[in-house]
Amino acid sequence: MLLLAFAAVLLVAVLVSALAHRTILSTAVVFLVAGFVLGPETMGVLDLDAGSPIVATLAELALFAVLFTDGMRVGWADLRSAWRLPGRALGWGLPLTLVVTAALAYFVAGLDWPEALLIGAVLAPTDPVFAAALVGNDKVPARLRHLLNVESGVNDGLALPFVIVFLAVAAGSDDLHLGELGTELLLGLVIGVAVPVAAILLERTRWFAASVGYEPLNGFAIGLLVLALGTVTHANLFLAAFAAGITVASFGPRQRVAFEHFGENIAELLKLAALLVFGALISWEFLTEIHWTGWVFAVLAIVVARPVALWVSFLRSGLGMREQAAAMWFGPKGFASVVYGLIVLESQIAAADKIFHLVALTIVMSILAHSSTDVVVARAFDERHEIPRWHGVLHRVTARRERRSE
Repeated sequence: MLLLAFAAVLLVAVLVSALAHRTILSTAVVFLVAGFVLGPETMGVLDLDAGSPIVATLAELALFAVLFTDGMRVGWADLRSAWRLPGRALGWGLPLTLVVTAALAYFVAGLDWPEALLIGAVLAPTDPVFAAALVGNDKVPARLRHLLNVESGVNDGLALPFVIVFLAVAAGSDDLHLGELGTELLLGLVIGVAVPVAAILLERTRWFAASVGYEPLNGFAIGLLVLALGTVTHANLFLAAFAAGITVASFGPRQRVAFEHFGENIAELLKLAALLVFGALISWEFLTEIHWTGWVFAVLAIVVARPVALWVSFLRSGLGMREQAAAMWFGPKGFASVVYGLIVLESQIAAADKIFHLVALTIVMSILAHSSTDVVVARAFDERHEIPRWHGVLHRVTARRERRSE
């Protein structure tokens, strides 16, 4: 039934994708809503719960694919040449987002500080998937698109150590397993660099060469081998995925080009499948279990935490008001937060269920808000004669603010 539902919703999404590209309609929302409607507590077509193995597996695979393809968009040269703004977003924005979210969880949602810091770490990563019209719009300044792509690709892995440490603290453990965590991160980095380098060097020898038909599978084979080795060795899969993508982009430009469209399609399919499954976990009963303070927390986590953190991070950065406002708003919560939320739920700490409810609600609200406004904000970067009448007011307000700031 899951396969049947996914196939049917995928066909619908394909048929409305052109409309979604031009309007506030989002294919991500289509899958999320479909999962909600078909879920066990609604129509009962999909028999899934948070403990179902398919839920965690799909979320992890989707996040791995996203990080691998994200890494391929930037090589080491790209990172070195344009690291100033992403560095601010990661060095200041990530920890500040964590702290502000934790403060909201403590003062608004009523969590204790260990659990509040844990949910702050879970919700700190961002995902540009739900701001596709902004990130994929060539008229949006390249430095803004680069900022959002690099930040979202790196902050997933950076947030993971905080999730693990705060989870151990929330569980009351005296051993934070820092040595084990360091080993996992190091293994992930080694595997993510060594496997692509070895594969690319082998192809450059006179004994091996990929045919035209098999060239797109080269990147797929590299990613699959990284995933398999990371799983067997218990390495950090997400750091391995991003490191592997960057390595391919840096040392194998031909492999990068051959795999680009094929890899993005695979990542997109996994992301949409994960969204369908995640939507099935949400029901009216699930939502009614959340206290009103939880709803207030979710709203504030979206409209306050990241905007405040990014505003502080970009002080005196030289970033224009329009670009800064777009970066502050587009910090959607995505697959990393889904995966980390499931990790917390499986940990069975005292507040695990409450934390998962708050995380799920925040992610759902973020997907609805960000994937429905990416086209609107992207229009602010269009040429003046291309802007439709309905967008004129927003454009004029933004322009006035920029003039004042100058």
